[in-house]
Amino acid sequence: CQASGTTLSYPNLQFLLQGGDLLKVRSPNWKKTRLFKLQEDCKTMWHESKKPFKTKQTFSLEDIAAVCPGRQSDGLRKNTEKQVEQRCFSIIFKGRHKNLDLIASSQEEARLWVHSLEKIMAKLKNPDTQQKTEHWIITLLNKADINKDTKLSQSEIKDFLRLINMEADDQYAKVLFKQCDTSNSGYLYGEDIKHFYDLLTDREEIDVIYKTYAQTSEFISPDNLVEFLRKEQREKAVLADAYRIINTYEPDENVKTKRLLSKDGFLMYLQDPETAVLNPDHRDVYQDMTKPLNHYFISSSHNTYLMEDQLKGPSSPAAFIKALLKGCRCVELDCWDGSDNEPVIYHGYTLTSKILFKDAIQAIKEYAFKTSDYPVIISLENHCSVEQQEVIAHHMSCILGSALVTAPLGDGMPTNFPSPQELKGRFLIKGKRLNKLETTFAAAETDGVTEEEESDDENEQKKEKSKLKLAKELSDMVIYCKSVHFNGFDDAQKNLSFYEMSSFNEGKAVKLAEESANAFIRHNVEKLSRIYPAGSRTNSSNYNPVPLWNSGCQIGTYHLLVENYVYLKEISEWDGNICPCFSDFHQIISGQQLPKVNKKKSSIVDPLVKVQLYGVPADEAEKKTCYIENNGFNPLWNENFQFDVRVPDLALVRFLVEDHDTISDNEFIGQFTLPFNSLQMGYRHVPLLDKNGDRFPSATLFVHIMILDSK
Repeated sequence: CQASGTTLSYPNLQFLLQGGDLLKVRSPNWKKTRLFKLQEDCKTMWHESKKPFKTKQTFSLEDIAAVCPGRQSDGLRKNTEKQVEQRCFSIIFKGRHKNLDLIASSQEEARLWVHSLEKIMAKLKNPDTQQKTEHWIITLLNKADINKDTKLSQSEIKDFLRLINMEADDQYAKVLFKQCDTSNSGYLYGEDIKHFYDLLTDREEIDVIYKTYAQTSEFISPDNLVEFLRKEQREKAVLADAYRIINTYEPDENVKTKRLLSKDGFLMYLQDPETAVLNPDHRDVYQDMTKPLNHYFISSSHNTYLMEDQLKGPSSPAAFIKALLKGCRCVELDCWDGSDNEPVIYHGYTLTSKILFKDAIQAIKEYAFKTSDYPVIISLENHCSVEQQEVIAHHMSCILGSALVTAPLGDGMPTNFPSPQELKGRFLIKGKRLNKLETTFAAAETDGVTEEEESDDENEQKKEKSKLKLAKELSDMVIYCKSVHFNGFDDAQKNLSFYEMSSFNEGKAVKLAEESANAFIRHNVEKLSRIYPAGSRTNSSNYNPVPLWNSGCQIGTYHLLVENYVYLKEISEWDGNICPCFSDFHQIISGQQLPKVNKKKSSIVDPLVKVQLYGVPADEAEKKTCYIENNGFNPLWNENFQFDVRVPDLALVRFLVEDHDTISDNEFIGQFTLPFNSLQMGYRHVPLLDKNGDRFPSATLFVHIMILDSK
């Protein structure tokens, strides 16, 4: 565990390393004992059947999204009795992997499993890139050792090269093997394997940079390091910064004592997340969060309850957990009448499975604020009878409690939204309302209402209730997000209050953004707008939100939350100025440990990189490198691009890596997207994310970025 960089309290670590029997649950009749145990790398769990000759199965702790105590998963609620609640827990995986539903032998044992797994996952969350690379390569070396004799033959070395996404002809593999086989024994063992590892992980492109600044000796001095930081990284560095870097990253104590930086220390510095392409000050929310809610983009999800496609895929409370853990702040629930007077959630008129409304709300309550303290909007698509709407209101009141906003903040009728800061830890309900919020305050403030006027008001509410078929208890929970039909911008400006919001199909929203951009922007300065995907996207694909963000639309909802970077930005009306103000120079230097697209051992990627700029139409651009044939392990491009950026506040930069295909479309390998204003200049590593927005353990790009003000 020390080798993998994991430190954990002794009891937790010992408990996981020792392991134990757990009951794995798949159905009411399929509950089987499995032995679960943490491997010595402290990053991999394996489990096996008690029966002889059964294959051991493993999974990486880095693939776990959450560990949920109790019967929170759909599977455990359906397949177990309530009396085992305290002995149950579920492992929720990232992406579309199925949950692992488990039952411990006692309540205390279940608590130990959950607590210990959460502790080690927290420790693994931010290991440095070098540790991730070492673990990845060592894992594949073990996999290549087919007969498990801790020795690697020449054929096993060639298999290993394919596993790491690198094709080598027989001659190259033979030369590499001979270079490392110092004992001429015909296999690599011990120090030979270490030498082989060192050859593989040598970074020639970083050697060139290092030698440029290690001018007087084989080490970089503090003065040379300051020069590098100022000239290349464009940082306002002083000697104290150089000393801090040496003390933090230099692994050799003798070199550190002399206040010098070795090549290994320099590489460790460049691979640290603090020095990556994303400004570390921007990894958490750094904007002013005290302005009205509609001044911010809100990370949102459409049909949040669905795990897969929109027509026949499963619904699960785990889908809410995954979305919320990725920072989603607006979730959607399609509510329908269920049996036993219990409302259910599913995609109506499809074959998607159903879950209980109360289970979804419980999952939302448990995980809403684990990633972010900012408010969560619960968007209700209500198809229920009035009777079951009352049940919905009851569940939300009981489960969410005082965190649910049921009245405007402050005294009197509000004239604007509260800020995200004021709403921290609170839930807002988006849905229909029987009347305007002003009516409630007017009724409370008016003393001279006649019986006839009061009767008229009651009759009006009854008519509205009859028309909407809406329970008053549910209606009264809608405060800041009242759903209304959109009848044009003029009507909205004249007749709608700030809290009355409309939802737009992506097609209609794009048309409005193209034909009435300024009116759309003015509308969003005062109100919230929600955009949802077209119904034709049955495979859960998503639309491009950038043109709608440019129009100020705050809530762009997506089928499956695919970005783990939450982009919050204050909305301001663009003045139309498109004069170039920045020149952005990108050098795509190299790639490291790119994942396979096809999991077959013989499949090797031909990677290329696209640099895409999104923003106002005048800024949108794309440039790409050539492809490197048969090398996903350490491809080298060294290609330069230039972009002119006119409106940097609305610009996003995307690094997209694809597998080149001459016959069909290129296949996605990984990507990373960040705001233009969050770029760090100089030599930087770019982490890569998969289609689900989860980071690959060791895959990166190495780039050089320079931004010049051309005004």
